[in-house]
Order: sequence, then structure tokens, then C-alpha cells
Amino acid sequence: MELGIIGLPTSGKTTVFNALTKADRPTTTASTGKLELFSMVVDVPDARVDILSEMYHPRKTIYAKVAYTDIAGLDQDLGKKGLSGELRNKIAPMDAFVHVVRAFDNPQAPHLLGSVNPQRDLDTLDGEFILADMMTVENRLQRIAEGLHKGARGPERQALQDSQALFERLRDALNAGTPLRDLGLTLEEKIGLRGYSLLSLKPVLVLLNTGETPLQPEKVLSYAHADSVVLALQGKLEMEISQLEPDEAQMFMEEFAIRELAASRVIQASYQLVNLQSFFTVGEDEVRAWNVPVGATALEAAAAIHSDLARGFIRAEVIAYHDLIEAGNMAAARKAGKLQLEGKEYIVKDGDIVHIRFSV
Repeated sequence: MELGIIGLPTSGKTTVFNALTKADRPTTTASTGKLELFSMVVDVPDARVDILSEMYHPRKTIYAKVAYTDIAGLDQDLGKKGLSGELRNKIAPMDAFVHVVRAFDNPQAPHLLGSVNPQRDLDTLDGEFILADMMTVENRLQRIAEGLHKGARGPERQALQDSQALFERLRDALNAGTPLRDLGLTLEEKIGLRGYSLLSLKPVLVLLNTGETPLQPEKVLSYAHADSVVLALQGKLEMEISQLEPDEAQMFMEEFAIRELAASRVIQASYQLVNLQSFFTVGEDEVRAWNVPVGATALEAAAAIHSDLARGFIRAEVIAYHDLIEAGNMAAARKAGKLQLEGKEYIVKDGDIVHIRFSV
């Protein structure tokens, strides 16, 4: 899972990036408008992995991974300038955006629009993405019209007409200022649109970056859109805590009444946004968490581990995490009838412990 961190200049994107990744990238107040991307892969915190590791004492413990990309160069006049091909290519593979919105005062880093207004800033960048998508949709409609004008026939003509109807729906929504993720597109339609890098179609986690005093997002923001979650964090404070040793970090969290750091909350919210879940493989050699989409089959889970397991799939041995913990060990769980043999079409559930039987 890759999350692109976006936001207007001085919103604190890099501060949030550091808080989420424990990086120490320099935070600057100047915006050059130059496209810069910096990525880091971090472990997904999961207490279930820790408990399974204590149970099996494996040689390796491997958490699921998430990649954060700090994106610089998204200025407030993005829609007027248009998106560069380079930028589109960079952000197209990302699963979702983390949109950092400024809600703090800092005279040393004045807001580029002259005042702090979270709703305005959120609407500004959303509007720029809608304008950028409009350019893409209009260009596509023009090419479709050209294809129909040239006399396409049979299945080719029908495909163009179907595409035309879909892109006209997109155009109408964008003209109304509606993000494309609000259209309720089918999975098939979304898959067909993947190659167009439509920014307002991607899920968005809005992070309200507050100052030293916690702030409830609903007091300053209204954001009722599909595939969207709104959270708040004290960016600078959480960045500072992320640089501390665990004992010191715990002390500061207690002092500032922070029950859970942003990294965990952001990842949990992101999983929901992109419909991801985790399953586990366990053993003396390795305890590992794997990411698969919600609704993935046992065969797809096998492919996530290794293509050979999917190619030679016979059966999947499956037990729910809570059943294993309740039984105390795998032998007791098997004796209690909690371990099930499932076929290729079994729908994997979050927390399932899976062992693939295969032959190649």
C-alpha cells in the first residue's frame, strides 16, 4: 500500500511524513514549486503479530508494509498550470492520498493565502484536482468523438459509445464540482479508469494538522465525501515523539494525553479506505503479516505469498486469530476443531492464519 502525502505549501506535509515514518527530513517554509518525491516504507503496527511472535519464537518476524511518499510541488495554482506528465506518472500508482490541512498559527511560517482557514485550503486543493481531472476527461471525450467520426463499426463502435457515456457522467460530475469518488462507480468501471490517473477518484484521508492544542475536525471542517476519512493530529508534537526512544515517547504521550500515535491511526484508517486487510502465516521460521484486499480468496492469498503456491494450490488450512489465541497453540486448536480446510474460493477474513498446501 502506497499513500501519497499532499497539501498546500506550509501545511506541514513533511512534518507529518516524519511523524509517520520516524524520518528526520528537514522541514522548510519555502515552496519552490519543484516536483520532489521522497518515499519510505514502514512496518504496519499490529499487536497480533507481536503476540504470534511470542507464541512461535520465530527466526524472523515480518510486519505488513506501507509506503508513504512526501509529494512537494503541488501549489495552489495547480489547476491553472495543469499537471505535468512526470507528476501524473509518479502519483498514478498510489493507492490513496493523505491530504494534510493546516490548522495552526505560526508567524515564522505565514500561510501563503494570508490566513489559516482549513476549509478553504481543503476545498482549494480538491478544486485543483477536479480541474486537472476535467482536462483528462475532456481530452478523452474528444478522442472518443474522433473515433466515432472516423466510422468505427461493430464491437469497436459499441466500446467507444460505452466509454463515451461513462466519461460524460464523469464530466457532468466534475462540472458540478463533485469528486469522482462520489459517483458510486462499479468496480469494473474503476478498473477501466485506472490508466487515466484521475486524482479525485482516489480515496482521501484528510489530516488536520493542529498546533499544541488538540482540535476536533468537525469544528473547522465539513467533508462529506465517499471514500474519505477525516482525522486530526498534532503534527509537530507527534514528529518530536517519533524521534524518541520508546520509554521517553511513552512518557510524553502520557503528559500530552495522547493515547495512540498518528502512525497507527492513519494506517488503520488507510486500510479501511483502500479495503485492505491482513492475514498471517506462522511457524518457527517466520511469523509474517500479508496484505490482501477485503474479499480476496484463498487462491489470491496464496498468490500474495508466492506465485508457486497459487499455481500448485491444493487446500488452505485456515484458523481465525482469536480461535488460535483462545486455544493456546495450534495443536489444541486442531483438536478443538477450529482448524478448517478450505478451497480456492474461500473468502479470507482479517486476522486469518493461513497455511497453503500446494504441489508444483
